Amino acid sequence: MRGKDKIKMIDKFTTDIHQDMTQIQVSANIQASIQQVWDCWTKADHVKHWNFASDDWHCPEAHNTLEEGKEFHYLMAAKDGSFSFDFWGTFSQIEPLKNLEITLGDGRRVSVQFIPEGESVWVKESFDPEDQNPEEMQQMGWQMILDNFKKYVEQLHA
Repeated sequence: MRGKDKIKMIDKFTTDIHQDMTQIQVSANIQASIQQVWDCWTKADHVKHWNFASDDWHCPEAHNTLEEGKEFHYLMAAKDGSFSFDFWGTFSQIEPLKNLEITLGDGRRVSVQFIPEGESVWVKESFDPEDQNPEEMQQMGWQMILDNFKKYVEQLHA
């Protein structure tokens, strides 16, 4: 291997490590089957019931096509009508009941893992931070949404 090739490989390795180190992670253990967890995460009719961080927000519209290269669009909105936005992305890789790789509309990467453990499932999300809000705030917001997901799934399948 020539010197330039070694440098390119080291640069790529360093870039990959740096990207992984800067991702934010959240997780939750959900008391339900892997199929129930997967369905609630991937079916738009379920997403509308849990995809918001606090009780003064909601997700009045959710549309997705669960196929690689296809998009999802989730309308995130304040209940008082003061603010809303389209949270959207493209499914770049789908391993049913195991993993989703997503590229958000702004180019950030998201990975969602579904890991069965006995009678429950770990859902672990890793995502690139955006540059508008502190990383701690982003982690807290995504964790609150994931906690809503956990609550929704466990109540639905109790």
